[in-house]
Amino acid sequence: MAQGIQEPEHVWLVMMKAMRALTRYAAAGIEETGLGLSDFGVLEALLHKGPLPVNTIGPIVDLTPGSISIAVDRLFEKGLVTRVESSEDRRVRIVALTPRGKDLIVSAFRKHSGQMKRVFSELSPEELRALEKALKKAGKGAAALMEQS
Repeated sequence: MAQGIQEPEHVWLVMMKAMRALTRYAAAGIEETGLGLSDFGVLEALLHKGPLPVNTIGPIVDLTPGSISIAVDRLFEKGLVTRVESSEDRRVRIVALTPRGKDLIVSAFRKHSGQMKRVFSELSPEELRALEKALKKAGKGAAALMEQS
């Protein structure tokens, strides 16, 4: 391999190792709040996007229809979300944060945000923008290739 030229498979391995380390670090902090990664993802989506149909949340947090139903049931039983039938379509259930759920995810997300700021503190704002742009480009490329196959 020539100096300065990275092979894509090497970049992928570095990215995967970094992602595993980031995920372990984030998961440990999230679990200290009493939430698992799936529950955190659902609550975070509701915090930032507002009330959503159950079937819309699953793809956002990368959960299958069965898994998202179980996650929503679990959050409902804990009093963190509400589920109501849509006024337009009774087959659709809209999920929203309860005040208790909002308090929990605001606190958990604040902690998570602090963790991510510490993780990326060695990168300049320009490096962060470049990293985000490169990852989006690679992700969109991979998604397009999946659609072709």
